[in-house]
Amino acid sequence: MNNPNTSTEIKMDAASLFREEVFTDNTIGTLRRLTPVTANGDPDPAREQQFIGSTQVMTTAGPMPLSFEIEAKTLADAAEGFGDAAKNAFEKTMEELREMQREQASSIVVPGSGMDPTGGGMGGGKIQMR
Repeated sequence: MNNPNTSTEIKMDAASLFREEVFTDNTIGTLRRLTPVTANGDPDPAREQQFIGSTQVMTTAGPMPLSFEIEAKTLADAAEGFGDAAKNAFEKTMEELREMQREQASSIVVPGSGMDPTGGGMGGGKIQMR
């Protein structure tokens, strides 16, 4: 079972370790800096550090958490790019939600298909159009 999607073994990849640091402005959100390290915890200059932003956006359905990658080389650049990256992540999330709504709206369940809303058994035909 070498395929990671079918393996039941849980094993961390020592060649892909990162040290995580969290920064916040205590108002808008948080920045996580992931610094690549070797298996013994020393900095690994062969790999680039990564920056991940997190925030919440208030919607009519309540707060929606967002997590997004920020293209930056330094912490200052990541802080500067936080707003644009958050906006892009929000727009992408909203488009994905709209697409899911379109897919749901275009689903047609044929009467007698056995689709029991009470969670009962599946009966006759199973025709669905999407």
